[in-house]
Amino acid sequence: MARNWKDLVRPHIWDLKPYSSARDEYSGEAKVFLDANENPYDDKETGWNRYPDPYQREIKKQLAAIKAVPEESIFIGNGSDEAIDLLYRIFCEPGKDNVILCPPTYGMYEVSASIHNVETIKVELTEDYQLQVAKILEAQNEYSKLLFICSPNNPTGNVLQKEAIEQLLQGFQGIVVIDEAYIDFSSEASWLTHLNQYDNLVIMQTMSKAWGLAAVRLGMAFTNPELISIFNKVKPPYNISGPNQQVVLEALHNKSQVESEVNKILADREKLATVLQELEVVTRIHPSDANFLLVEVKDAALLYKQLLTKEIVVRDRSKVSLCGNCLRITVGTQEENNKLLESLSNINQVVK
Repeated sequence: MARNWKDLVRPHIWDLKPYSSARDEYSGEAKVFLDANENPYDDKETGWNRYPDPYQREIKKQLAAIKAVPEESIFIGNGSDEAIDLLYRIFCEPGKDNVILCPPTYGMYEVSASIHNVETIKVELTEDYQLQVAKILEAQNEYSKLLFICSPNNPTGNVLQKEAIEQLLQGFQGIVVIDEAYIDFSSEASWLTHLNQYDNLVIMQTMSKAWGLAAVRLGMAFTNPELISIFNKVKPPYNISGPNQQVVLEALHNKSQVESEVNKILADREKLATVLQELEVVTRIHPSDANFLLVEVKDAALLYKQLLTKEIVVRDRSKVSLCGNCLRITVGTQEENNKLLESLSNINQVVK
């Protein structure tokens, strides 16, 4: 039986009196704003002379309809990295608490831990990149506050088994964070459908991948409304800019275009995998539920450098645990994929 999540929150966070912005201190409609010391002149009629909605209400309204979750269960952050940072701020005492990571996985979990002086306990995935539930539960102790699970996982690309995650939600004594940055490319359902079942569950998603808004830097966290209120209390007052909110709102009205692009990426992923498998420099292609492939090659470091000479950048993951001689290759446009395959084919001929 998991601990009550409220007992995990750092005591001073409960007592924290948040910054109250000018726009927090009134309700209702208004036409004249003389409360926030803004420049009153909007020469380009963009509205950018005004501070943005600090709680991104219109975005949350749209997301609630798309994701089928209540608005009060949504946090909007400056990328998923802000949500990760806030989780450390809310739950982890520096120099005392720890978090559990399951490498290979997304590197910012560990970077944030280092920033906050929080110990990391690592329980590697199995050789087929699945969770070792018994070892994770054995590794936890009274100071274990967070468990990060990335599914579909980065850099491996695979979905982690649902039964294993359910066991951890029931047995882990802290907050279970499921990072679903790549969920839009997976045939598996999001854990959002289980949000009401677990108070210790936090789900993260992003607009950076399937939605094509990496430059906008907008991430989402979904959890119980009371924990969302703590996120909002700890975050900076205006953490999402007005222009970025505007871009996101426009994108949310084009869901059909996103679905079309996702389907094209998935089809191209399969084509890319098929051709890559025929190359002699490639020894294995790992199954993927994401918009990339983890490709094992004969010499990852050498192949990475050879591709750079052809002005092609992939990600060398060969120094990451369980990813020896692996390159992570994002599915690009048809033109980009063809250029990659042509370059690899030429390199392959040299190898022969």
